Amino acid sequence: MKVCIVGAGALGSTIGGTLAAGGCDVCLIDSYGAHVDAINRSGLRILEGDRERTVAVGARTSAEGLGPVDLVIVLVKSFHTEAAVVAAAPAIGPETLVISLQNGLGHEDIIAGVVGRGRVLAGKTYVGGVFLGPGHVRSSVAGKETVIGELDGGSSERVERIAAAMNAAGLLTIVSPNIMGTMWDKLLINVAGGALTAITRLTYGGLYSLPALEECALAAVAEAMAVARAGGVQLSMTDPREAWDKASAGLPPEFKTSMLQSLSKGEATEVDFIHGSVVRWGARCGVPTPVNSTLVACVKGIEYAATDYPGKA
Repeated sequence: MKVCIVGAGALGSTIGGTLAAGGCDVCLIDSYGAHVDAINRSGLRILEGDRERTVAVGARTSAEGLGPVDLVIVLVKSFHTEAAVVAAAPAIGPETLVISLQNGLGHEDIIAGVVGRGRVLAGKTYVGGVFLGPGHVRSSVAGKETVIGELDGGSSERVERIAAAMNAAGLLTIVSPNIMGTMWDKLLINVAGGALTAITRLTYGGLYSLPALEECALAAVAEAMAVARAGGVQLSMTDPREAWDKASAGLPPEFKTSMLQSLSKGEATEVDFIHGSVVRWGARCGVPTPVNSTLVACVKGIEYAATDYPGKA
């Protein structure tokens, strides 16, 4: 299977590297030139636990001249989705399928607006990744599911074919007949830790050490679950604590969420697609979301404080 990873940061490199090591023909695309150069020069170094391996995989800063692939996996920051898919046009042929494994909700509609709904699949992954430096990532792949499915639910030959190829390459992949429920399940896990780690600047070790933070996380997840149920989404979880526990399962104390990683680098976060999705769905469904609204406001305040806003001291 020929795969193009659009957005080869920590998670994109982890997934792309795993697929490449397992026999898929993978191309990583990322705008960070030093990362691309390091991969092409010395391979992609992947650290999992205390074991490090180097994977030979192609990398580039654009899709220009690449040619059509079987599958495009989108893993750019949510707010770059449309531009990234447009730029990936050289890799998207008549039979190419496009799937988002990004955090949050709403990416599929954006992608469909570029390539057409018929080419879009939906998915979520529980694989974790931390960027350690150009050409070097820490990964959490073992036992971590990637779930994919058709937008309208159910299964299909094309989804089963992709799942089979991913599994053969060592990326645990499951086909879900309830992909919207799966996407909300993953959103609950992101809601459990995303904004709180960004606001407090705590890794998971710190986040899970303070009861007050746990109470806030559970309240945020409970809101999201109420919104999902009001929207007719079938969740696999019934207790907010399930999302809280799953968020840290198998991850080291030093793990940083993507939202925290973004703020640490002075970049914008994906809070609008995570906690912000809960707020927007809540408004449509008539479900109050004061906890998630407050978390969104706090993260946006931190982002704003990093800019040269008028009157900044």
